[in-house]
Amino acid sequence: MKKRTENLGFTERIQNEAQMHEGLYAGRVISQHKDLYTVALIEGEVHAEVSGKMRYLAASPIDFPVVGDFVMVDRKDDENGYAIIHAILTRKSLFVRKAAGRNPKPQAVGANIDVVFLCMALNNDYNLRRLERYFAVALDSGAVPVIVLTKSDLCEDPLEKKREVEEITIGYDVLVTSGSDEHGYEALKPYLGTGKTVAFIGSSGVGKSTLINRLLGREVMATQGLRNDDKGRHTTTSRELLLLPEGGAVIDTPGMRELGIDHADLEESFVDIMELQTKCRFNDCSHEKEPGCAIRHALEEGFLTRERYENYQKLKKETKYDGLSSRQIEEKKIREMFGGKKELKKARKEFKSKNR
Repeated sequence: MKKRTENLGFTERIQNEAQMHEGLYAGRVISQHKDLYTVALIEGEVHAEVSGKMRYLAASPIDFPVVGDFVMVDRKDDENGYAIIHAILTRKSLFVRKAAGRNPKPQAVGANIDVVFLCMALNNDYNLRRLERYFAVALDSGAVPVIVLTKSDLCEDPLEKKREVEEITIGYDVLVTSGSDEHGYEALKPYLGTGKTVAFIGSSGVGKSTLINRLLGREVMATQGLRNDDKGRHTTTSRELLLLPEGGAVIDTPGMRELGIDHADLEESFVDIMELQTKCRFNDCSHEKEPGCAIRHALEEGFLTRERYENYQKLKKETKYDGLSSRQIEEKKIREMFGGKKELKKARKEFKSKNR
């Protein structure tokens, strides 16, 4: 019982917060199918749906539970009907994408993730600009991103590709794996452990399910081979949290050919561009015609590729941070999260005290 509790991630913080909800039981969302959730409790599992109050108060889709969330439910079994989710406990991380459609809304992919494995195959799926997008969103989520280059057996020079990726993910780990190798997943093991939750995120068919099956030690996730165009086939259709035999848990997610951005940490994901901007002669440099522009100099000398800079500009516009300073961006995030002036002032004060 204790081992199950630890692997599900019921830390002391979660248990202390759960005690504040008298008469309710703490659980973790391990799967979701539309409006129905499967919640793992210490005693077992229940099927559950959200309360009417939670549905009424929800301002956006991310206010609803998602796989990985710790929640409070009203019963330990569903013999007399579905359990009701009355509260979501404080999230330590949340991976959010922008849903597709004419009026895209933020969509939570997974919560309370410690490490997010950003998977990209070393075949026709290889795309540095797409990786920059995934990387920026992962950094903003609160989880630690680790880049996993899969299907190295299909690449003539995987080490060269790894070097290219390391140049845009400065300081973060980049792993090279092969699903066809029985021991090709060994590089992932140091990131796993009791109480830790990891998630695999990437395009369809990059080999996420194969790696997860290796970690689980059995065929749980469906896998398929390559299509004629050297790209993988989509297999996972829903999010699910699974316990690992060596401790901890893993979240698999459906493949995403495109990742719409709602929020992203561009300051850390494009730290090279941030540093260059500080070297411009003018603080308000537009990087177009001003003399002494470090960005233009870097582009002309080849220190910064035009593709990377243009992608940075594109992501700034998508995240609605274009033209804002780093302080203004942080205030915008806080305002969106906390709303009114009183809450904004309190949140800003807490933010400053943490970052002195």
